[in-house]
Amino acid sequence: MKQKILDFYNRLKSIQARSTLIILVIAAVLIETTAMVQYWFASKGIESGAQYRAETELKIASLHISKAMSEVEVAAQNMVWAIEGNLREPDSVYNASRRLVEKNPSIVGCAVAFVSNYYPEKGHWYEPYVAKLADGTIEEKQIGSDTHNYFEMSWYKKGLNATKGEWTEPYYDNAGARMMLCTYTLPIHDSKGRVVAVIGADISLEWLNSIINAHPIYPSSFNVVISREGQILAGPGNDTSVCRNISDVTARMEDTTVNDINRQMMAGDSGQFVVKENDGRKSYVFFAPIEGDAGWSMAVVCSEKEIYKELRTVSMLLFLLMIAGMALMGYLMYRSIRAFRRLQTINAEKERMGSELRIANAIQMGMLPKTFPPFPERDDLEVFGSIVPAKAVGGDLYDFFIRDEKLFFCVGDVSGKGVPASLVMAVTRSLYRSISVRESMPGKIMEAMNSAMYEMNDSWMFVTLFVGVLDLPTGRLHYCNAGHCAPLLIGATAGVLPVDSNIPIAVVNDWKFVSQEAIVSPQTTIFLYTDGLTEATNARQEQFGETRLRKAINQRKDNDPVHLIECMSEAVQTFVDGAEQSDDLTMLAVKYTKEQQAEKLHRSLTLLNDIAEVPRCSAFVQDVCKEVGFDNTTTMSINLAVEEAVVNVMNYAYPEGTKGNVNIEACANDVRLKFIITDSGKPFDPTVVEEADTTLSVEERPLGGLGIFLVRQLMDSINYEYVNEHNVLTLRKKLPVKE
Repeated sequence: MKQKILDFYNRLKSIQARSTLIILVIAAVLIETTAMVQYWFASKGIESGAQYRAETELKIASLHISKAMSEVEVAAQNMVWAIEGNLREPDSVYNASRRLVEKNPSIVGCAVAFVSNYYPEKGHWYEPYVAKLADGTIEEKQIGSDTHNYFEMSWYKKGLNATKGEWTEPYYDNAGARMMLCTYTLPIHDSKGRVVAVIGADISLEWLNSIINAHPIYPSSFNVVISREGQILAGPGNDTSVCRNISDVTARMEDTTVNDINRQMMAGDSGQFVVKENDGRKSYVFFAPIEGDAGWSMAVVCSEKEIYKELRTVSMLLFLLMIAGMALMGYLMYRSIRAFRRLQTINAEKERMGSELRIANAIQMGMLPKTFPPFPERDDLEVFGSIVPAKAVGGDLYDFFIRDEKLFFCVGDVSGKGVPASLVMAVTRSLYRSISVRESMPGKIMEAMNSAMYEMNDSWMFVTLFVGVLDLPTGRLHYCNAGHCAPLLIGATAGVLPVDSNIPIAVVNDWKFVSQEAIVSPQTTIFLYTDGLTEATNARQEQFGETRLRKAINQRKDNDPVHLIECMSEAVQTFVDGAEQSDDLTMLAVKYTKEQQAEKLHRSLTLLNDIAEVPRCSAFVQDVCKEVGFDNTTTMSINLAVEEAVVNVMNYAYPEGTKGNVNIEACANDVRLKFIITDSGKPFDPTVVEEADTTLSVEERPLGGLGIFLVRQLMDSINYEYVNEHNVLTLRKKLPVKE
């Protein structure tokens, strides 16, 4: 009998051992599968991140280079006018060239090459050249001669036959700048319209190389710029004394993908490829054309090994940890077979749940704005918020951000509490951000959120929500309420903000939420809260209520957001006197602090909605900019931005064949200049229009085609409002600091 019991015990141990081994194998497979899935998603995320960084680098470099090229082109065009007006004085060319080189840091030299014997006293060749030396000094010399026959040079021939300015292919200048150059060349005409000379403004390829490779996105990554014919303008270790073609450089590579890249770059296309080096290494190549008429293109080359370096290091570490974890798990399972300790298991489970709740709380709080003051650079706004969940995680939320001089903010309360409410809260906040970044009317934001959440609302949870959009320049508040507590106005304007009765979101799919409107006076605070404030309960089951809320507000010292919320929190804590919190408590205070400054300039201009009126707009903007002290470059940028905005109004606000006016007001105080463009056409918000295709040439792109993208780049801020059946677009630019 004893032997039978011993055999049974041994068989039980064998079964337990096999079960343990099977469990360990299954766990190892699951962990390995999970690790592989995580690695795949992480690699995709890293690849997307590398693409985003490369595209950002391409955009920044393109803007930098195109801006410098534009400055060279404008300066050279202005110099043509100066020279054509002084053709009788051949030596005046030096003064004009000196001014061009001194005032334009991008230009290393300027040549004016006259046709044969144009000035008999100067001889057959007359090419005044002004160069900027390495030490910053300016050198003037006449370099035309039989050893430097510019009549045979490509830049002179190109300029002689050009109808407008053109950029040359790179070449080495052995007489003037004595370096590799690209030249912007233009013809000069006499009073009879004959071409008598060619001007060439030179930029250094060494300077160009220093721009694009100053800050690589990865330690070993590099950038390359080529011309429309494939000549290398800039790149890593580029010899600035030799012209090289990209096809010649890549000819020894076995991977023929480089031929497609070269062809597409010279064609002005954008794209990305993975290229395999001859030694087996892989590199990502991202490329895009540089804006402008020169036909240049830029590529960013990143090593695959470097992109995924950290991921592979972490993966190896995780693999080692996984092995250690599997060994530990086997040991623990072996121990659990020998001794089942229920209490320890329960405690471990409780600790795990507590840890997950703490992590969930950290994740939830991390989704909400937590840096205060959030906008320290602004003098027209103060914001402060507070959220205290009733449990480890809760269903309350608040959020705010600024876009196009508008403060977008919301406060919401999810039905229920705990983890389910926190998940709905996370979805609500994510939907609010993703929708409000492209939509400005609260009613439409609310409808889009309601439609999306209704489709996924199998648990029949709902959200009360208040969404507001405060126009910071005017104090105009657009808002929409979905069954939430009405906000209070404190300060210059006091009382309850009137709100329409709407149902919470995620209840009825096709509910029409309508935006409301109010004017918020300066020094007024908008106080928003959830019902966790008014329904806070003490030990006697009494609620804090709206009466105590108003009393606490009346006892405040001021309407500063921080002090206001601190006073309300103290009042609630005093009232509940240690009783357990029954609901999430959230408060958000927005103080509008805009101060009016005295205007020192006010001008206005009314145009017909006719493109032919644009020159009047340009003259108006130039006069205003000159009066407030902007330099020529900034004036050109502002002029271009206002012109683009006005053309957009003419093209889109008024239907074809409809007559109307476009009114432009220019106002300036001691801080900034603003242009207010008003029309009575159909409602049209240009800030949400799709950006123009900047890859098209100037001839192919219609007037105004750069649109809102260009305006955002050139101005400090842009703001749109629809007021009294009028479109109102405001562009702002900070005034130059007086020395």
